[in-house]
Amino acid sequence: MMALASASEPLRAANRLSGQPLYEWHVLSSGGAPISSSSGLELQTVSIDDAPAIDRLFVIASMQIEKLHDVRVDRFLRRLAVAGRPLGALSTGTFVLARAGLLAGYRCTLHWELLRQFGEEFPLIEVCRELYVRDRNRWTCAGGTAAIDLMLDQISSDYSGQLAADIAEQFLHSRIRRPQEHQRIAIQWRYGVNDARLTAAIACMEQNLEDLVPIEDIAQRSNLSQRQLERLWHQHFSMTPQRFYLAVRLNEAHRLLKESTESIASIALRCGFVSASHLGSAYRRPSAIALAKNGEHRCQAK
Repeated sequence: MMALASASEPLRAANRLSGQPLYEWHVLSSGGAPISSSSGLELQTVSIDDAPAIDRLFVIASMQIEKLHDVRVDRFLRRLAVAGRPLGALSTGTFVLARAGLLAGYRCTLHWELLRQFGEEFPLIEVCRELYVRDRNRWTCAGGTAAIDLMLDQISSDYSGQLAADIAEQFLHSRIRRPQEHQRIAIQWRYGVNDARLTAAIACMEQNLEDLVPIEDIAQRSNLSQRQLERLWHQHFSMTPQRFYLAVRLNEAHRLLKESTESIASIALRCGFVSASHLGSAYRRPSAIALAKNGEHRCQAK
């Protein structure tokens, strides 16, 4: 619903502020029956068989993307592509376009949580971490509020930058973000640290969950000795870098166990554990820790 509202509301605002029907939109589905969002809200839809004339189309998808395969939708999208219609995708909708064979030779993006899964399924498609990508007649977006920026870019191209700026002001969207901006909140905000050496070390940990990097190497990449890194870590997080690294991996494993259909063994390997039993013992260990996102964004023992 966040992606859908972020995509449709700027169009509604464009009509209202301009005093003209600049845009008209429809919510389509494979069969035309009411559909439920991941939050349980029901939406009325139009069947793709009864779709009106379309100038451009955006695919919106949500959770459990592994189960989303619809041959009728694939054929519908291919017909639009053959007709030269611009096609886009919000969040996991990028999977739908790729499975229909419509992203070969294009750059694309999608939500940061699924970048790796997408890369494994489509190793020949260039995927990036940007908020949104406009590559010729393919527009892909990370989803969420990034769809606002995507649509404001579209409105600016269709009509004017001033109209896009006026819409942003209406939504209290104080800055129209550039497509190249990163999706995730900066590390210093997530963990409450301002030391560039610590943020470099945390970034190294987050980017190396499967193939673990020794703490000594992390320290070198952060322009610190291992003793300096450990001392700084105790000052900021009251724990060792090793325990923090373990917590990063456990948090990612916990997220995947809740949201992915992958096997426990596969998730364990992705998060740097040698087996499912190794992951399980790490969870059950009394000294196991989690990164608590509390008011101070500090790390605390579980």
